Amino acid sequence: MQGDSSWSRRDFFRGSAGLFGGLALAQDSGGWQIGCYTRPWSQFDYRTALDCIAEAGYKYAGLMTHKGKTGTVVAVETTLEEAAAIGGEVRKRGLQAVSIYAGDFGVAMGIDAGIVALKHLIDNCAACRCPDLMLAGIDQELFEPYYKVVAECCDYAAPKGVSLSVKPHGRTNGTGPQLRKVIETVGRKNFRVWYDPANVLFYTGGKVDPVEDILALDGLIAGMSVKDFKPTTSCSITPGTGQVNFREMMARAKRGGFTCGPLVVECLKIGDGVDLTAEARKARRFLKQLTSV
Repeated sequence: MQGDSSWSRRDFFRGSAGLFGGLALAQDSGGWQIGCYTRPWSQFDYRTALDCIAEAGYKYAGLMTHKGKTGTVVAVETTLEEAAAIGGEVRKRGLQAVSIYAGDFGVAMGIDAGIVALKHLIDNCAACRCPDLMLAGIDQELFEPYYKVVAECCDYAAPKGVSLSVKPHGRTNGTGPQLRKVIETVGRKNFRVWYDPANVLFYTGGKVDPVEDILALDGLIAGMSVKDFKPTTSCSITPGTGQVNFREMMARAKRGGFTCGPLVVECLKIGDGVDLTAEARKARRFLKQLTSV
């Protein structure tokens, strides 16, 4: 995999503490970083997704799923050199990587194996010049070892300027109160919540309103997956067209301390004949209006 940044492993570790320590992002609208994940273009290579994200007018990109051997743009199997090249592809398009979801880190194979894998994902995140690695959480059976690994790896990530986050994803981290427990369990300043209002609705069968749920997360939100929800179409819709009351939810979030940071579109309307780039533009305009209030 080729890009504009090809480092040796030795160069990466020598430069990580200085170059990536305290990774800073340029600001977009009122201190918000409005971006889009690669997920809507999962049937394509991530480069196609980045092309469309840039064409839709975004300055920030989230690396998530794509059509590749691992299913995610960055994964445990990704080498440092490949991760650096991926970051180069992002920057070639005038974008900044703001969030990476790289899948599971294999704690089911044991704590030691989980630590090795998660540390490698953190290194990959730094090599991409991305300040946040988003996690999806775990079932109750593996709750203790999973977050023991996270705690140790947060300490490893801090000097590299990388933070970890967890999103609502059912199981033990499906709602605001559950997420607060998770954050308190780990107890690290660089481990926070990446809120996802649509997932709260999806995993609770529409019973928990994000407007109320987000009240449990004052001071804990680092970023947001901007995603909407309808029972008939799940989350495969463009933000602003479903049940999430984004204006009221964001007003509550701001009162709780989330006054700036990444807002990254995760899903768009899909279907035959749908122009994903056009839908991405609609979502960006929606967020511009939302953050200008």
